[in-house]
Amino acid sequence: MTRPRAQWKGHLKLDEITCQVALYSGASTAERTRFHTVNKDTGNRVRREFVDEKSGKPVERDDQVKGYETDQGDFVILEQEEIDAAIPESDKTIRIEAFIPCREVDTVYFDKPYYLAPVDKVAEEAFDLIREGMKKKKVAALGEAILFRRVRKLMIRPFGNGVVANTLNFDYEVRSAKEAFDDIPAVKIKKDMLDLAGHIIGTMAGNFDPSSFDDRYDAALAELVRAKIEGRPIKAPKKSKPGKVVDLMEALRESAKIADRQPRKSAGKRPGSGKKAA
Repeated sequence: MTRPRAQWKGHLKLDEITCQVALYSGASTAERTRFHTVNKDTGNRVRREFVDEKSGKPVERDDQVKGYETDQGDFVILEQEEIDAAIPESDKTIRIEAFIPCREVDTVYFDKPYYLAPVDKVAEEAFDLIREGMKKKKVAALGEAILFRRVRKLMIRPFGNGVVANTLNFDYEVRSAKEAFDDIPAVKIKKDMLDLAGHIIGTMAGNFDPSSFDDRYDAALAELVRAKIEGRPIKAPKKSKPGKVVDLMEALRESAKIADRQPRKSAGKRPGSGKKAA
């Protein structure tokens, strides 16, 4: 199987241990159903054009510059050369700074996933040593590198024969949970209700299997496009009825009865996968 095009190539460095690695995108939206903006009257694509907000006249690409808006509503103009000079110079190295248990990094800090792999046979021994060392100790590595013109922190963890490198959000980028949770009151739940809820959760135990996920929205869009192309009538989707406001205890009992009648869910693993992060 041919590897995809690497998005970045450089070195993975742990103290004096160094190996050449390539970074591949771990997720892509390329397979989603995509649309273009089209002129309804002519059927032609609509092109985006930048215009001066006051004069309304188009601004040519060479005349477009970056501007930072001040509190007074003025703009500090930054030339591209000035921005380029502020970007740290990359030495194409991911430096491992520390090893931590995976559970110490809250998932809200995860940004984008990448696959990290050795570039050739020469790099494989050192790469395998770092990966197997993390597996044995059941830890992940925190690293730093300049990726795509920014200094980025990465969480690096074993995954199959390679490693997954997640870029991490900085602390100032993650919003405080208090903004969402502060208005939630503290409620004391009765023991019998908690026991029933625990029973329902137990009957619904399963395994994480992304291959079983169903993107119903994208599937519906794709079917809509096919129907339009083939000239078939478009079926309106069934609308779900809003749930009734019922007694919580009664709802728990009814859910428990349904759960007991249904077979135990087990999503299983993807065939041939066997991949497990540390």
